[in-house]
Amino acid sequence: MAVSDAVVATPAVAGKWNVEGEAMCPHRLVLEHVTSRWGVLVLIQLLDRPHRFSELRRAIGRVSEKMLTQTLQTLERDGLVHRDAKPVIPPRVDYSLTDLGREAAEQVRALADWTSHRMDAVLKARKEYDAARE
Repeated sequence: MAVSDAVVATPAVAGKWNVEGEAMCPHRLVLEHVTSRWGVLVLIQLLDRPHRFSELRRAIGRVSEKMLTQTLQTLERDGLVHRDAKPVIPPRVDYSLTDLGREAAEQVRALADWTSHRMDAVLKARKEYDAARE
């Protein structure tokens, strides 16, 4: 079942939002934020402990300052990340997960762990698929 099918099949959701063909329904947006390329990495990284912006950027790697800023702001707006700006010089800002964010991050990490454990099966399936198309 596709994600959109799961959303449509939920009666409470179907009655509240018209999600058929609605690309920007609230559920899809949150799912997109949580499972985006950088959203996944931010959530998993913050599971261990709070991070300052620069150490989070180094830990994730290959993310631009602008993209990390946008990702953090989006996750903060969704209530998943807490931004703690301390009034010191130089400024210090720490990012951590909220309870809601920790819950989402644990789900995302479970999917990432599954991907890691099942990569051999995925590679085998790809090879078989490609061979059948040659």
